Amino acid sequence: MSKDNESQHYMDEEAKRKKRMKWTIGIIAFVIFQVVQALFFVLVIMKFKSPKFRVAEFDLQTSTFGTQASPSFDMTFVAPIRIKNTNWGPFKYGASTVNFTYGGVQVGQASIPKSKANFKSTKKIDVPVTLSSTALPSSSNLGSELGAGVINLNSQGEIKGKITVMFMFKKTKTSQMNCTMAVNTSTKAVQSLSCK
Repeated sequence: MSKDNESQHYMDEEAKRKKRMKWTIGIIAFVIFQVVQALFFVLVIMKFKSPKFRVAEFDLQTSTFGTQASPSFDMTFVAPIRIKNTNWGPFKYGASTVNFTYGGVQVGQASIPKSKANFKSTKKIDVPVTLSSTALPSSSNLGSELGAGVINLNSQGEIKGKITVMFMFKKTKTSQMNCTMAVNTSTKAVQSLSCK
């Protein structure tokens, strides 16, 4: 073999080696990209969380409060119920109820209709509520709370539904509401509200 043929052969081999190297780097880069994409999909998109089920602050529409000697209350208001869906798919839930209690005794109830909270959004539902102290035992703390001007109430509820991601991955989730609120009898508004 002549020197020209040897150098030509060497250059051809070098060109083939560079071409193989480019293909190898391209394939490795594509595989790494696919792995990163799959990890993002599994860790972010496919992470199903229970939506947050809360009642927001409200003002009383009508109210009647007894005295410390003759404790009682009757209230009506529109409860602003919020269902916050942080998932990447819609949350379809069935009909449910929210129970309002005083000292562990139910004093009212709100009905939540069957509906859907879209992905990454908050479903806002306003439901009428009537609360009455007629079911309370005479041994309750209502008289002392009326004397202080603040009535402490709780709201509890549960909604159950399905989250659907990409029209095929479904997961059943349940959300609990457990809120404590203090209603000021003079301003007729919620003074404080905390939900777990």
